[in-house]
Amino acid sequence: MRILLGLLSGLIFGLGLIISGMANPAKVLNFLDLAGHWDPSLGFVMGGAVVVTYLGYRLAWRQGAPVLASGFDIPTSSRIDRPLILGAALFGLGWGIGGFCPGPAWTALPLLSPGILTFLPMMLLGLWLGARGRNMPLLTSKGGLK
Repeated sequence: MRILLGLLSGLIFGLGLIISGMANPAKVLNFLDLAGHWDPSLGFVMGGAVVVTYLGYRLAWRQGAPVLASGFDIPTSSRIDRPLILGAALFGLGWGIGGFCPGPAWTALPLLSPGILTFLPMMLLGLWLGARGRNMPLLTSKGGLK
């Protein structure tokens, strides 16, 4: 049942990404192009997502536990460290250059556009390198660049 509900949630989320235009890199890049053909509609999509997320969390925290799990999976750390900042910067650069973030990239895969066929393998390579590089001095908070 949990897998089925996860699949259904993913399909609804993907449909929302497609309907909102988030799977269209041109829409994303136009949102980021403040000096050119700026398209503010993506800001409304993000604002709506923030409101829905806020309300959803308020409802979820009223429950003792999730319906299909023993407890909520909540991060234990609130530290802002070098790996977090580096990861956020890389995510933002990738989003700004490619016009995709990971979720919409997967929903755009059936289009088989050259952009998505380049972005997805590079995203997967970056995820793999990031997982392998966790112990590299650049990524650790005790070593690397100062």
